[in-house]
Amino acid sequence: MSGRLRRRARVRGRVQGVCFRAATREEALRRGVDGWVCNQPDGSVEAVFEGPAQAVEQLLAFCRRGPAGARVTEVAAAEEPPQGLRGFTIEPEPPRGDAFRKA
Repeated sequence: MSGRLRRRARVRGRVQGVCFRAATREEALRRGVDGWVCNQPDGSVEAVFEGPAQAVEQLLAFCRRGPAGARVTEVAAAEEPPQGLRGFTIEPEPPRGDAFRKA
């Protein structure tokens, strides 16, 4: 899986109820990035992006501005080892054992 980068992001602000997850999925599919996105109980959105470094960085840039109607106040991102994800899904919660861990 050389050449692949994995980043986990937590996006805060007005990011729920504004189609943030759907827009993130569209951006990921357009750029060929694998992973998932989900809402968190605290009102934030969590996402994992895995793919070519430039495409992953472009998705993080998208998260910093969000779709129309969003107001992003913070994006925390951490690099993780790639896990070979395939496809991009909107999840009701983080996949089991894959929850955001603060450093």
